Amino acid sequence: MTDPLSAQDVLASQTPASATGLPTRPLGRTGERVSILGLGGWDVGTIPDDLEAIRFVHAALDEGVTFFDNSWDYHDGRSEELMGRALAMDGRRQRVFLMTKVCDRDHDGARGQLEDSLRRLRTDHIDLWQFHEINWAEDPDWVFDQGGIRAALEARQAGKVRFVGFTGHKHPSHHLAMLAKPFDWDACQMPINVMDASYRSFQKDVVPVCLAKGTGVIGMKSLGGYGAAIVKEGGIPAATAYRYALSQPVATQVAGMSSLRELRANVALARGFSPMSAPEQAELVARAKGAALEGRCEPFKSTTEFEGPHHKRQHGAPLLR
Repeated sequence: MTDPLSAQDVLASQTPASATGLPTRPLGRTGERVSILGLGGWDVGTIPDDLEAIRFVHAALDEGVTFFDNSWDYHDGRSEELMGRALAMDGRRQRVFLMTKVCDRDHDGARGQLEDSLRRLRTDHIDLWQFHEINWAEDPDWVFDQGGIRAALEARQAGKVRFVGFTGHKHPSHHLAMLAKPFDWDACQMPINVMDASYRSFQKDVVPVCLAKGTGVIGMKSLGGYGAAIVKEGGIPAATAYRYALSQPVATQVAGMSSLRELRANVALARGFSPMSAPEQAELVARAKGAALEGRCEPFKSTTEFEGPHHKRQHGAPLLR
């Protein structure tokens, strides 16, 4: 067990950007450093032309993005397949820290999905394998009681997985239940944004526990998820929202990007990043508080629209989309 980290420790450990790279931070106690901007795999799968998607992935890597996010269920595997094709070219796989997610909670299902992901991503190992969408109260128990965690341990022993974590966007209590389980999680992915500070706050409730345990914090939904409600309804400029998120003790902040314009804008923000002071953060949180009420700008917390179909079927929830 390493000594607990403080938020200041994480920010102080950031390395500066090089001319063609991005600042990096340590991913918890793993010993790995990752770019502070991560490439979201879901959006890669929205690019309609395969060759354009592959060029986009190459451009992200060339700009210094080294943390790549994906999941077994994104676009029925298309996101993993496109990323796999892109990374298989000219040794690019060796230049990225590759994360993907597993949706099943049982041993055989999780093991089968890992094999699917390895095949699609054209790799012999996943750097970080995360249990996806811990969004229901039952999920932490299911992962352990149904054997999903055993599949992860076996995969790690076999060298198919290096590190193990989990994700979710619904309620901090589900993350805290996972962190209380008898397992040393390497990473934990959660919403990190200015509205989160005032509603079902992962920043306040989950991040301190992760820091105390040495679990790397991966942020997401800087702008409020698909639709960018924090920008459109909350009135917070995208650059300000990203700067706030990166001012939290995250190892990387995953961003949904599907065009070179978006990529270049986010890379510029990451390269030029300077942390917000505590007073600046407090002022922004206070200004956003009204829009944060009841999760209006975080619909992934306050509605069921953002749960994936696979997980809805697991829990018998209606497939609304």
